[in-house]
Amino acid sequence: MGLVILGAEAALIAVGSRFDPLFGAFGALGVGFGVVLQRSRFCFNSAFRDLLQFRSGRTMKGVIIGMAVATAGFGMHMLNLQPNASLGAIAPEAQVAPLSVALVAGGFLFGIGMVVAGGCVSGSLYRMGEGYAGSWVSFGGILAGLLLASHHWNWWWRHIIQPSPVVWMPRYLGYGGAIALTLVALLAAYLFVLWVESRGGVAVQEYGPPVPAVTFREKLRALAEGVVGRGWPAAVGGMLLGFLNTLSYMAHMPWRIVGELSRWANGLATLAGIGPGRLEGTENLSGCTLAVGGTVLTHGLLLDVGLVAGSLTAALLAREFKLRVPRTPVRYLQSAGGGVLMGYGSGIALGCTVGAFFSAIPSLGLNGWVFGIALAGGAFIGLRVIERLP
Repeated sequence: MGLVILGAEAALIAVGSRFDPLFGAFGALGVGFGVVLQRSRFCFNSAFRDLLQFRSGRTMKGVIIGMAVATAGFGMHMLNLQPNASLGAIAPEAQVAPLSVALVAGGFLFGIGMVVAGGCVSGSLYRMGEGYAGSWVSFGGILAGLLLASHHWNWWWRHIIQPSPVVWMPRYLGYGGAIALTLVALLAAYLFVLWVESRGGVAVQEYGPPVPAVTFREKLRALAEGVVGRGWPAAVGGMLLGFLNTLSYMAHMPWRIVGELSRWANGLATLAGIGPGRLEGTENLSGCTLAVGGTVLTHGLLLDVGLVAGSLTAALLAREFKLRVPRTPVRYLQSAGGGVLMGYGSGIALGCTVGAFFSAIPSLGLNGWVFGIALAGGAFIGLRVIERLP
């Protein structure tokens, strides 16, 4: 399976590069995202779950750092794309969505689903590369949930999403004010995480003891040990993800996942005669929208497949790849059910924890903050659900 994934990524880059010179870049970016996620054990589910359940902010602090890095990068890039934000038009490809009930409901459902499934969408993808069978089941559930959301999309659009306001802060505060306000809010969130940790008495030491290195060979061995032998701190993972996200936006679009996955789900369903048909209003929205049809080879395809390939590569180099099968059948149902909730929630909320949160807050829209709060509420309920599972 590993060779198949790596071969597929290489073939996609080779074929796609003949038509689009950016295909190689997005293939490399996808692999980079996968390597960073795998080496830093970076999952948005664990960020919210660990903070709520164990009062550990290890991953959440990495998430906040990553968004701070991306906020600075996104802001400068959007300034070049749309110098005068007061004119009304949102910078192209920015992850800015209407502040609707669908955003709140989608974030809440996603939060429940990611805790029940044991991983968010990006977490499921990188664990697929590590050999987790349950994550492959979650992936199937995500596709099913996205298909279901696509069938319901026109109702959500007509009655809930279309009439809702869009708040993009640079329109009102300028880029400087919007970036400053976002960074101050992220700093407040970071201090809040530190306060939660202090109440729980949690102290996590992520750096292992230094490896003695005197000779050139020992120094090379120590370098390799630091890259593939030990896990990376979440703060380092967050910074790298924020940097890669900025590069992705500068090349074409911010990092997002489920819009491309919906194209797969809806395409397969259309071939089977159960496709959702035309999705109204998606052409008027910016960001990670549900999709039907279009070009087969896309930048999003390279990012998603590359993420799995990158995780697989990192796991193999670190000797952490292993086929892991759930011990009880109920875990398959748990993974599938959580995946369906994540797929449906991300479909109506215009993104998952990557697109609607990690890329949305740096896009300087209020929708990322609303999604994050709803996500936390769903994660809290998800924890209560798994406590009652056998």
